[in-house]
Amino acid sequence: MESPSGWIEPGQRPEFDEYTLVLKGELQVETESGEIIKVKAGEAIITYKGEWIRYSTPGGEGAEYIAVCLPAFSPETVHRDE
Repeated sequence: MESPSGWIEPGQRPEFDEYTLVLKGELQVETESGEIIKVKAGEAIITYKGEWIRYSTPGGEGAEYIAVCLPAFSPETVHRDE
């Protein structure tokens, strides 16, 4: 996946675990408690089903990353905020 600088995804509470490996740039992950986790190139993060999270790429170069969802991602199971 590629996300440009300034991209912000709506918050979500998915029914799947998500394994995300950043290849280039930096991905920011916000948790329900307000914690901000910065995942840089060469790093990975695992988020678990039922957790509220929000992804963004506020940095100047955006990010390129691989996201693997188990079970597979679907619009019906991601439960994005309005």
